[in-house]
Amino acid sequence: MPLDPSTFDGMTIAILVAGMAVTGMIGGVLAGLLGVGGGIVIVPVLFWVLHTFNIAPEHASHLAVATSLATIIPTSISSMRSHAKRGTVDRDLLRLWGPAVFIGALVGGGLAKVVSGEHLRLIFGVVGILVAINMALPKTLVLSEALPVSKWINRAIAWVIGVISSLMGIGGGTLSVPTLSAFSFPAHRAVGTASAMGLLIAIPGVAGFIYAGLDVEGLPPGSLGYVSLPAAAIIAPVSYLFAPLGAHLAHALDAKNLKRVFALFLALTAIRMLTS
Repeated sequence: MPLDPSTFDGMTIAILVAGMAVTGMIGGVLAGLLGVGGGIVIVPVLFWVLHTFNIAPEHASHLAVATSLATIIPTSISSMRSHAKRGTVDRDLLRLWGPAVFIGALVGGGLAKVVSGEHLRLIFGVVGILVAINMALPKTLVLSEALPVSKWINRAIAWVIGVISSLMGIGGGTLSVPTLSAFSFPAHRAVGTASAMGLLIAIPGVAGFIYAGLDVEGLPPGSLGYVSLPAAAIIAPVSYLFAPLGAHLAHALDAKNLKRVFALFLALTAIRMLTS
């Protein structure tokens, strides 16, 4: 039976902690297994965990997105350093896209003040289905042999990625990697640069969601704005620890079939978010 968040006793907190840990495990394994940002998994799973505790869907949506962004910060730093050592962070692209991604994420976080939980789920659902379709396709969609020449077109693309990623609670890879791949950008550099963009999305996005939720009543204990600090503190290290397990499994299993299975999972989750 769903629990009332207004009466958080010891047992309730213990169950909630377990739910957060499981969220981190699932997010970490799938992130390592499929090479997707943990946020695309953490947001819907965290939403259902919060919803189970009878937290209003309006608050649960914002809490899931904001807390996911908070967990992305340490993960992005670690991932960015790893990719930088391998020379796969494209500094020229980062200088071109980075400021627009940051501003877009700041706008997305600020929009949390006026965007309803229903609209957040709509955004996640629609974009989630599009990402699922992209993952299920046998070949990468190619639009051009190179990025647009115009700096302003590049900045516009980066700004849109920043806004949508912030509102969805996801890092840079979920949207920027397929976008860069569509312009024939080298795959390893796309993934490496996206890890840095994840940090540029998460920091302003978290700031926006904290501001948006400062005066909101009925949030779980330990919330800073819409960011659940206890949940972030549990999910982030657990996800970090379980990501290598997913990476290990990726070498032992068929990657193409795994992506199709995850695409189906993501599509069903997105549809469920749309109909909730």
